Amino acid sequence: MSDGSLYTVTELAKQLGMTPRAIRFYEDKGLITPQRAGTTRVFSARDRARMILILRGKRLGFSLSAIKEYLDLYDTDVTQHAQLKLLAAGVARRRAQLLAQRQAIDEALAELDDIAAQTEAALQSPAPRARRAAG
Repeated sequence: MSDGSLYTVTELAKQLGMTPRAIRFYEDKGLITPQRAGTTRVFSARDRARMILILRGKRLGFSLSAIKEYLDLYDTDVTQHAQLKLLAAGVARRRAQLLAQRQAIDEALAELDDIAAQTEAALQSPAPRARRAAG
């Protein structure tokens, strides 16, 4: 749209580097609520900001339900105290999950490095002579 404060689904998708179908998905989940301009759905600057937060939350590994809860609190809590407490708890949980995943990955990499070293050492040593079949 020409005033810059409203966006069609295609314009919003292009700005955010996603598909119109993905935007419709978030709309279907109730995370954004476009207005109507005749028969065209238009998204406000608020919807655009919400989509940026949604994408950030997804990139950081938060579930859609957690993102929705966080966004809904923003609308209902003018002090944003409850929202910030919820966000802090969610960040702490997600951080703990990622640290556990990092530890598991580090352990798996160390084990793979050990297997690779053993394999390489076995390949470098002379092969044992094949046993002759008893006849």
